[in-house]
Amino acid sequence: MFALKKSVVSMSRAMPARCKHTLPQLPYAYDALHPIISKEIMEIHHTKHHNTYVANLNAAEEQLQDAISKNDTTKIIQLQPALRFNGGGHINHSIFWQNLSPNGGKPSDELHKAIEASFGSFDAFKTKLSTQTTAIQGSGWGWLGYNAGSGRLEIAACANQDPLQATTGLIPLFGIDVWEHAYYLQYKNVRADYVKAIFDIINWADVSKRFADAKK
Repeated sequence: MFALKKSVVSMSRAMPARCKHTLPQLPYAYDALHPIISKEIMEIHHTKHHNTYVANLNAAEEQLQDAISKNDTTKIIQLQPALRFNGGGHINHSIFWQNLSPNGGKPSDELHKAIEASFGSFDAFKTKLSTQTTAIQGSGWGWLGYNAGSGRLEIAACANQDPLQATTGLIPLFGIDVWEHAYYLQYKNVRADYVKAIFDIINWADVSKRFADAKK
C-alpha cells in the first residue's frame, strides 16, 4: 500500500495542467449524408450524444485529477468505468465522423490489397464486417482494425463504447456505430439495412490514410 501511495504522489507531482476535450466539428453539413443518414440523426448524434460523452469525460478527468492530488486510491479506481465509457465514446465518435463522407470513394490500392490478403476478397470483407456488426447484442461498434503484430487486417466487435485499441490492441481504421441513436429514427429496428447502407458513404480516403499511418 505504501508503494501504491508513493506512486500516486509521484503521478500528482508529474501531472501537467489538463486540457479539456472539445466536441470536434463535422467535416460536412448535417444533411450531407442524406439519404443514407438523415440530418435529424446527425444533429442529435453529434450535438447531443457525442457532446455528452465529451462533457462527462471532462468531468471524470477533473475528478481523477482531484483524487490523485488527494492520494484517494479508492476514488481513482471508482472513476475507471466512467473514463472508459465516456473516453471511448469520444474516441469512437471522433473517428466515426471522419470515416464518413458524402463523396464515398474507393480504398487505396495498398488497402485494397491488404483487404484481399486478409479476407480473400473485398466482398468477403464487406460480408464479414456487416455480419459481425449486425449481430452485436445490444449496443456497440463493428470495426476494421490493423494488427501491428501480424501486419494483417482484422474485424472486431466492441460492446457499448469500449475503444478498439484499448480493448483489443487493434488500431482502428473504420468503425460502424450500432447504438440505436445512430440509426433508429430512420431504419427503425432493421439494423442490417443501416449497416448495408453505410458502405455507400465510407470515406475511403480517411480509412486508407489511417491504414498507411498504422503501418509506420
